Amino acid sequence: MKKSTIWILAILMGLTFMGLLYVQISYMKNMIRMREDQFSEGVKRSLYAVTTMLEQDETRHFLEEDVAKTGSSLIFTQYNDEKLPQQTGIRYSFKTTSGVEADLMIKGDAEKINQIQVAQMDIKNHYKSIKEVLRGQYLYQKGLIDEVILNILNQASNRPMRERADSAVVSSYLRSEFDNNGLKLPFEFAIVNRNGGIIYSTSNYNQSAEDEGVFVQTLFPNDPSNKINYMKVFFPTKKDYIFSSVKFMIPSFAFTIILLIIFIFTIIVVFRQKKLTEMKNDFINNMTHEFKTPISSISLAAQMLNDDSVRKSPVMLQHISSVINDETKRLRFQVEKVLQMSMFERQKATLKLQEIDANAAIENIVHTFKLKVEKYGGQIEARLNAEDPIINVDEMHFTNVIFNLLDNAVKYRKEDVPLRLVVSSRNVSGNKLEISIADNGIGIKKENHKRIFEKFYRVSTGNRHDVKGFGLGLAYVYKMVHELGGDIHVESELNVGTKFIIVLPLNN
Repeated sequence: MKKSTIWILAILMGLTFMGLLYVQISYMKNMIRMREDQFSEGVKRSLYAVTTMLEQDETRHFLEEDVAKTGSSLIFTQYNDEKLPQQTGIRYSFKTTSGVEADLMIKGDAEKINQIQVAQMDIKNHYKSIKEVLRGQYLYQKGLIDEVILNILNQASNRPMRERADSAVVSSYLRSEFDNNGLKLPFEFAIVNRNGGIIYSTSNYNQSAEDEGVFVQTLFPNDPSNKINYMKVFFPTKKDYIFSSVKFMIPSFAFTIILLIIFIFTIIVVFRQKKLTEMKNDFINNMTHEFKTPISSISLAAQMLNDDSVRKSPVMLQHISSVINDETKRLRFQVEKVLQMSMFERQKATLKLQEIDANAAIENIVHTFKLKVEKYGGQIEARLNAEDPIINVDEMHFTNVIFNLLDNAVKYRKEDVPLRLVVSSRNVSGNKLEISIADNGIGIKKENHKRIFEKFYRVSTGNRHDVKGFGLGLAYVYKMVHELGGDIHVESELNVGTKFIIVLPLNN
């Protein structure tokens, strides 16, 4: 798959996830806003009902007070039936103007009957007088109510607020109304005057809570403007109440984030696999180059052996034999380096630790590498000043580390300046051995110092196309130095040169 195709798929998937998150966030915001609007509406409705009930309570108070002062009486007229002689008579039924049916038993003779009929007319007349009395009472009560209204207008605002709106009553009314509107959560309230001074409040009411969303309702709005008081209510757990309505969205967000993480991880793996594929192709293409130097050295030594004068010189013969042996080792080291780097992905390296003389090992490496440096018209110098060079390392990996650093110096040399390599060793404080490899090559930019030891990372060489490799050399060096219990760092300046410094513990 082409890299551009991967990028297109990644961008499309990224936009899809961004759109999904945007929809979820927008939906959650709308849910929260609707919940807050419903909450506010319920609170306002409840507060209005509470203030209405307080006004009704105050009206009732003045009515009772006025009735207690004035008093009222109802005049009831009782009529007793006359005791009539126990005589036989007739029953007479009639209906009053109010619709009440009445029965009279008329007993006795005709004279008595006439007397009773006269009494009947008296009853009708008295009923009319009772209606007049009730009408007068109605007018009296109406005047009484008018008087109470005047008292409310003139005297109500002068009553102490603690009497007009008792704290226990207000709390009870609030709790009842909030429950009726489905707001079953704790609340705190305070009664304040027009200047913001608290007349009384609940024990947990906090003045600073007003910044968190307090609801305000005017008490007794018909009071004079200079005597207006307010009721303030806030809900400490309002946020939890609002959040409870959208908490079902949390799993959705969690799943979306998990999918996003998996997607990002997948894209990283795809790009890494793409890079590994390219590295594999580079490995196949550059393997010949990586092995060219040792093979060339062995081939050159073999050609020299065909010269009769060389074969007659024991010293030269020994030198050529040594070069062949060292280059063969180096060829094996190159193969081992690739195998070890693949192994490092799975487990720690298997080291065969032994005591070696670092000065002697470095001197042999320099002697072997001298032929390659001189091929490019350069010089290599060993300054082995360590008085105690004994270290406990894996000889093969230690040798390979030094070879890698020397090989990098040759790769990144300046074309117009003869290469100069200096390999030195010295003892430093803390019973450690310091080995440094310095060159006068093209150098490394400061911003690349921290990344040069990363696997597969290669510093850009500008217009130079002859520098090949896998980006494994310095990663291998870094890994092996730390496996051996040491440390490595670089000092470099662009167009000046590079110096790698290795610090290893001495074998005490």
